[in-house]
Amino acid sequence: MWQTLIAVLGTLAGVGITSGHQARAARTARADARRTEGLEAVTELVARLADHRRIMWMRESIRLDGGDWSAARAESHSSRSAITAPLLRVQLLMPTLADAAQDAAAAAYALRGRDDLTHLAAYREAAIRASDALVAAAGRHLAA
Repeated sequence: MWQTLIAVLGTLAGVGITSGHQARAARTARADARRTEGLEAVTELVARLADHRRIMWMRESIRLDGGDWSAARAESHSSRSAITAPLLRVQLLMPTLADAAQDAAAAAYALRGRDDLTHLAAYREAAIRASDALVAAAGRHLAA
């Protein structure tokens, strides 16, 4: 009888240990998936911000030179719209980066309507710095 009881307890202990390992492995897999998804969201956002900065530079340069900037304006609307989804993903997946992501997007949007190329270049540099700050914050978040 003792042997049976010991066998049953051993089996139960094995099941408990195995299910604990499986639960830990599942938590680790979910955390890894969230990290990967967060990294992809930040990567996409930074790329979209760079696209928008480039297009806004072209658009505003054409406008300041007095050229026809209607095509560039339409393209800038598309590039700004392309920021929305990755910005939302970053905010939802990595809430600690929400402020840095918003700052980077606002800095890219601020290129609009500058008075001259000097101011436009300064705002472009500020937008690049804000995007770099987002990348640095994401690196710190992912390293933690």
